[in-house]
Amino acid sequence: MKQNNLINTVQVSISDALTVKEGNINIIILPDWSQSEEGLIIELEQVIKTVLNHSDSNQITLLINTNGISEDDANLVLSTVAMNLLLTENFDITVECEISLLGNLDELELRAIAPFLHGRIILQHENLDALASFIIENIPAYQIGSFNNIHIEKLVFDLSSRLFQEGRWTEAIAQYQKLLEIQSGDADIYYNLSYCYRQLNQLDEYFQTLQQGIKLYPQEGRLHFSLIIELRRNGRIQEAILSAENAAKCLPNDYTFQILKYLTVPSIYENKEEINFYRQRFIQGLQDLIQQTSLRTKEEQQSALAGIGRLTNFYLSYQAQNDIDLQRQYGKLVHEIMAANYPQWVVPLSMPKFQPNQKIRIGYASHYLHSYSGTLWLTGWLRYCDRQNFEIYCYYTGNEPDPVTQQFQNYSDVFHHIPYNLSAACEQIIADKLHILVFPEIGMDAQTMQMAGLRLAPLQCVAWGHPVTTGLPTIDYFLSSELMEAENAQEHYSEKLIRLPNIGVSYPKPYIPSVIKTRSDFGLGDDAVIYLCCQAPFKYLPQYDFIFAKIARRLPEAKFVFLRGTLLEPRLKRAFAAVGLNSEDYCVFLNIPDRLDYLMINLLSDVYLDTFTWSGGNTTLEAIACNLPIVTCPGEFMRGRHSDSFLKMLGVTDTIAENETEYIEIAVKLGLDPAWRGTIAERMSQNHDRLFDDKACVEGLEAFYKEVCSKH
Repeated sequence: MKQNNLINTVQVSISDALTVKEGNINIIILPDWSQSEEGLIIELEQVIKTVLNHSDSNQITLLINTNGISEDDANLVLSTVAMNLLLTENFDITVECEISLLGNLDELELRAIAPFLHGRIILQHENLDALASFIIENIPAYQIGSFNNIHIEKLVFDLSSRLFQEGRWTEAIAQYQKLLEIQSGDADIYYNLSYCYRQLNQLDEYFQTLQQGIKLYPQEGRLHFSLIIELRRNGRIQEAILSAENAAKCLPNDYTFQILKYLTVPSIYENKEEINFYRQRFIQGLQDLIQQTSLRTKEEQQSALAGIGRLTNFYLSYQAQNDIDLQRQYGKLVHEIMAANYPQWVVPLSMPKFQPNQKIRIGYASHYLHSYSGTLWLTGWLRYCDRQNFEIYCYYTGNEPDPVTQQFQNYSDVFHHIPYNLSAACEQIIADKLHILVFPEIGMDAQTMQMAGLRLAPLQCVAWGHPVTTGLPTIDYFLSSELMEAENAQEHYSEKLIRLPNIGVSYPKPYIPSVIKTRSDFGLGDDAVIYLCCQAPFKYLPQYDFIFAKIARRLPEAKFVFLRGTLLEPRLKRAFAAVGLNSEDYCVFLNIPDRLDYLMINLLSDVYLDTFTWSGGNTTLEAIACNLPIVTCPGEFMRGRHSDSFLKMLGVTDTIAENETEYIEIAVKLGLDPAWRGTIAERMSQNHDRLFDDKACVEGLEAFYKEVCSKH
């Protein structure tokens, strides 16, 4: 008999042995070897004949579990089966059937081979102990009589789907590839296969798979959408734009791809000239999009609604320019699309009449009522709310609940969780007859932008979770900070600007653990001066790359630790080469997905380098909680003045620079002078109470609420 043991007891490594059979269709049976020998032989003959008669038998390996019998005894039984089949059916199973014995596998080993099993044939008498392990794994089971009707494509598809759902990306890829060898595939296979590659960060394979799928299925919008978005996210902007133009040709009635065709801008820029080029492209593209938008038919209205429900113009505001005119144009477009689809929800609402001792009803609607940088500060507004005068309603439209979500629920009088259902969320808000509706952010989540384009409450406000004007005619007030706004700041907002006391939010003091790791845990030297650069890549504009190189020239021990900045590597190489340095000697790129490790990096660093034009928000506040000295230079717009306002409120302003030259000087001095660095850190530590859990801003906020309600 042909014996190719897939797994041959504990002595053979499971992973090594499995590679022998990954390309096969593996079908398992779990016989009860304690039954009568006659019954056992009959069952085995039935199974083997069934496999031999399958149209794809040459691709099937029959795996026979031998728990409960020795290998020698199992081979004796199978020898009898082979002889009977040869004499009665003229089947030579040594040639026509591939059989492997799985001997003495414990539960752990049974689970380990599950990702390679396409199905199980049900026997009348089975090893119940072994079977219990496989039931947990949801391996498809087939009756002997029906197995021949199961096509090999279904066996492979079912296994690939199971592996995909379990997040076993590498194993799923192997099955999807086999499926594509068997058949031409369908759009789902290409989408799922690309997703597996994305999860493994195999970007070339990811893009190639999407492109292959698009060639075969040019009408599949999700393949186009994923390709365009990820190309842009990975700095391949020209390819993204070409892909958007191709998608718009393939799907001319899908408004999503009209938006992407006209309004795609880079996530990062190679040089300053690119910023101007793509801004002009956006300006013209927005005009073209508006001119070509038709909302006459129901189909056009629904397509436009779906398009603005998938995208925001998030990256526009990272060009460091005044966006009020462009935001107004885009906001008007969004409002018109929403009005066409929901005309009943755009009419002005009158302020509900106040009864004696009635509380003001304030609603907060967000996709991000969980642990998220753009809304974490909102817990402070709710925690310190004046319950005698205000009633709090929260509307959570996302679906990633966590302990922070529970805080929002605890601090609310009424909490609604309505995920991914625009109409239901709007209906609930209107039914609650709010006096004021507040969006903590508008511009990061597309559904929030849609809701904000309607009139769901008499007064509607946005806060600075996304610190850019919305441009929406339906948003009345922008709730900002007196410390963050310049004198002429109203010129930056379509809404009426409200400058709340201090930083405008009551940010809860973060819990900071003890230092339990060392620099060596992250591959960093003890003698290095570590400059933490923890912002998202799109916050780093190319005109400021030279600053890192200039610091390095004066401080050879400098190490710039980027936590999300691998896309910046080519730019940094050029900036360092311009001053005769090799960026690889100074720039370190780490991937720190774990929050504890992120805080450890803050605690182990020497200096935090803030970004120009769009400063850190949540990241700066956490660095302050870690007493990490911060170098910042306030920009023209509020989004570039967060760190500046935090340090002013903290009373530690020594490291605020007025220009790029002074920024470099402060950064170098902090690196060269550990004593001064320690003094700054100590003063930060002593003044935390000035910054965190601020109640003055809440009092200012509630005074504003009372005032605007009384006016209406």
